[in-house]
Amino acid sequence: MDNQIIKRGGRKEEFDERKVYASTYAACLNTHIPKEAAEKIAATVAEEIKDWISEKAEVDSNQLFEEITKSLEKINTDAGFMYKTHRDLS
Repeated sequence: MDNQIIKRGGRKEEFDERKVYASTYAACLNTHIPKEAAEKIAATVAEEIKDWISEKAEVDSNQLFEEITKSLEKINTDAGFMYKTHRDLS
């Protein structure tokens, strides 16, 4: 099943776990987590999100954002905070 992400403007795009990995990895690096640890955290979050979304045909980008934030905050609160606030600025 192709999982669709409904973007803020209503456009749909296919879920890409690489984007989850990249954004959580960047949040970790911005929190000064060592590269190897950041890679493990990003891989864990990407896997959790892939499992979470696998049961859904469509998810809006806000739901996805909230789920990624929760998953990341469970592992590292600072990285979760960085992820959450980065989006607020963008």
